[in-house]
Amino acid sequence: MGRSARGSARALGAAWAVRLLLGAVPASAQPAPPAAHEDDAFDFMNLLAHHNLHDIDDESWNAYGQFTYISSWHPPFSAPYTNADGTDKSLVPDWERSYTLTTTLFFGVRLWPGAEGYFVPEFIAEVPFSGLTGIGGAIQNFELQKTGSPTGQLYRSRAYLRQTIGFGGERVAKTSDPMQLATTVDSRRLVLTAGNFTVLDFFDKNSATWDPRQTFFNMAFMTHASWDFAADERGYTDGVIAEIYWDDWALRFGRTLPPQEPNSQAVDFRFWEFYSDQLEIEHDHQILGQAGAVRILGYRNSVYAGRFADAIAAFEANPADNAAACGPNLYNFGSGNVAAPDLCWVRKRNVKVGIGINLEQHVTHDIGVFSRAMVSDGQTEVDAFNAADRDLSFGAVAKGSAWHRRFDVTGVGFGMSWISQVHAQYLRMGGVDNFIGDGRLRQAAEGVVDVFYSVNFLKAIWLTADYEYLWNPAYNADRGPVNIFGGRVHAEF
Repeated sequence: MGRSARGSARALGAAWAVRLLLGAVPASAQPAPPAAHEDDAFDFMNLLAHHNLHDIDDESWNAYGQFTYISSWHPPFSAPYTNADGTDKSLVPDWERSYTLTTTLFFGVRLWPGAEGYFVPEFIAEVPFSGLTGIGGAIQNFELQKTGSPTGQLYRSRAYLRQTIGFGGERVAKTSDPMQLATTVDSRRLVLTAGNFTVLDFFDKNSATWDPRQTFFNMAFMTHASWDFAADERGYTDGVIAEIYWDDWALRFGRTLPPQEPNSQAVDFRFWEFYSDQLEIEHDHQILGQAGAVRILGYRNSVYAGRFADAIAAFEANPADNAAACGPNLYNFGSGNVAAPDLCWVRKRNVKVGIGINLEQHVTHDIGVFSRAMVSDGQTEVDAFNAADRDLSFGAVAKGSAWHRRFDVTGVGFGMSWISQVHAQYLRMGGVDNFIGDGRLRQAAEGVVDVFYSVNFLKAIWLTADYEYLWNPAYNADRGPVNIFGGRVHAEF
């Protein structure tokens, strides 16, 4: 996904989105579906069940859909230089508008006992700020993809099989949702998944920030900004996932495939040499009767990528190996800076690692708080996600029951990310990666505050206003701050 949050937008159905977003949902259990009188207009699958078209307790198939339109603007901001010395990765300091339009369909079918298949086609049209460059870990719209265009594209986002093997324990109800058939499962079970998906379908979940189409606009709150998980330019990958659920505990391991070149569309299927492994352990708990969870996530990438120190050393040893000289035969990001190093000269198989923590806690039934933090090694270029090498985010999300708007949602989030010293040295010398590189750098942490309010209409449509305050874009204290105003229309069916 590189910059794409497509993979990261975990698409949920109408009833499910609000229940899971603001309810207490441990790894081993899901909430029971609402009573028929409570949410008939809101829960399409309950409606089908009442007409004997589905067994809501053991579905044979289901189908859902969503539509989301997001528009963002930023007015002029302070920038003493932009795209200095032939670089081209700066955020433009003039008025800009960005938008995304996505439509997604979700199909699920039961194949045999414990086995399910899912197929998810999607359409996207988009215009990013500044060609999707100039911001590090705090992209203003999680939907943006590197391959998007105003004309729009239809593609397959997911196609995978899932097998559940029970080991006993309590019986747990699974509700009818996008990419989940209604059924009951054991609280102690093994779940195996293989196919095409986004890693965010399985790892680093958080019930407060679960579905960005319902909550924060900014990518800093979708997942760890410094988790360089495997993905193509749209945000999806191929691989296998194994999950073990044991009452209040869960353990997940996944091996997924990285792109052939950093932030490119083609996936490398040489999984014995190039891969991304992630391991997550989760524990669900209750504090004063309110649900919470702790998740520890580690990853290790074996990828074809360049190291910042190697690029600097190659340039210092031979200034002819500069950014402008990469040419068409070496994969590069198009910089024209003849006085800067470039990663194109030093790409080879390298290893990149990181570890992070994800916390969530409900303080009341209607208010949840969250926090994420991760540290990556910071030696190797971004292969598939954002430019950050460390990140921290926290905030709160609340539903509107207290003011008699039960399906309204509001929240505030604070996010920070950093780059390593060698990464900063590379940028300071005029180097670029796929997303950032102003030609110069006065290093600083990049930060964002995101505030939103989402108004519900007809129980399946939300209108959202959003404001983001972004400082030190691309980790450069010479540029910004940037005020970003946004609006969203989101519908589920």
